[in-house]
Amino acid sequence: MKRLTCLITAVVFALLFSTACKDVPKKVVNTAPVTFTREGTLSIFRAETDSLLAQVDIEIAETDYETQTGLMYRESMEKDQGMLFIFPEEAYHSFYMKNTRFPLDIIYINKDLKVSSIIANAQPLDEESLPSENPVMYVLEVNAGLVGIWELKPGDYIEFERL
Repeated sequence: MKRLTCLITAVVFALLFSTACKDVPKKVVNTAPVTFTREGTLSIFRAETDSLLAQVDIEIAETDYETQTGLMYRESMEKDQGMLFIFPEEAYHSFYMKNTRFPLDIIYINKDLKVSSIIANAQPLDEESLPSENPVMYVLEVNAGLVGIWELKPGDYIEFERL
C-alpha cells in the first residue's frame, strides 16, 4: 500500500508540474539590432604638422555598462564612426573582442590626448587580452584598416567635442 501511495503521489505531482509549465507564457527576448548613437565628433591630427588625418562621429562609453559592452552585439559600423571610451583615471587598460562581430583597430590614448599605442586589426569574437602598452585615459575603436589608411602612429593626437 505504501508503494501504491508513493506511485500515485509521483504521478499526480508529474501531471501537475507538466500542465503548470505549459500555462507559463514564453518570455520574448528583444532582438532589435544595437545602433550607433552620435554623441560627438573626434578629430585626429599628425603630431609633427598638426594636419588633420581624420574626423569621425563618436559614440561615447563612460559608464561601467557602456564600457563593458562597447561595440558588442553590433553587426557593423560606418567608416566615419567610432566609439570613444573615457575612463575616470589614467591606467593600464585591456580590451578583447568577445561578442564583437567585426574587426577593429583599437587606439589607446593618454590623458594628454596623445596616441600611446595601437592594436591594428583585432579579430571578431577573439577573447585574447589586448592591453595598452602604457597608462591611458581614452580608447578609440574604429573599423579595422583605418589606422593604416590614416598612417596613425604613437604621438599623434586627438581632439573631441560632445554634442
